[in-house]
Amino acid sequence: MNTNTPKKLNNDTTFTVQSDSDSAQRQQRVSSYGTIEMPKKKEKKNQKAEGAFRTISEVADLLDVQQHVLRFWETKFSQIRPLKRGGGRRYYRPEDVALLQRIHHLLYTEGYTIKGVQKLLKGQSKGQIVANAQAEAENQNQPAQTAAKIPADQPEKTPSSPVAKSLSEGQRSALESVLEELKDLRSAVK
Repeated sequence: MNTNTPKKLNNDTTFTVQSDSDSAQRQQRVSSYGTIEMPKKKEKKNQKAEGAFRTISEVADLLDVQQHVLRFWETKFSQIRPLKRGGGRRYYRPEDVALLQRIHHLLYTEGYTIKGVQKLLKGQSKGQIVANAQAEAENQNQPAQTAAKIPADQPEKTPSSPVAKSLSEGQRSALESVLEELKDLRSAVK
């Protein structure tokens, strides 16, 4: 059967049978009212509470990655341990989601490799990683707020982090010279 033949289903609905050889035409259902459109899928509204467990599809949508990527990360990072129910369904706790967000940030934003992230997270528990991520997020927000408060005529104070305290004057001056060199390079590129 090489031609399209209309078939009658009931009194007012007809459809066209499409031959296998004629793939250019699209199959349509027509009634006396015109073309029938299929209903669109409803958007899922994420109405879960903050502390609720998330499914793998919800976490994948949140991080904008495929589900198989999350399963792969489970094999590479020992800290990722979702709750598994009957049939192997995964349920992620809020701290699991925060850990996955941290790993996603390190891989996709910071540009680390899987091995690099493994080295960063080695020997740390899930709670430590989440706490460090929260502290880092707060530190990133703080300098923007404090920079506006420092008058332009006052020099910036050296950071009071443990790393800055352990640097010698020679190391500090070497780092400052490298920083100036980087600033010069950045202004030359712009």
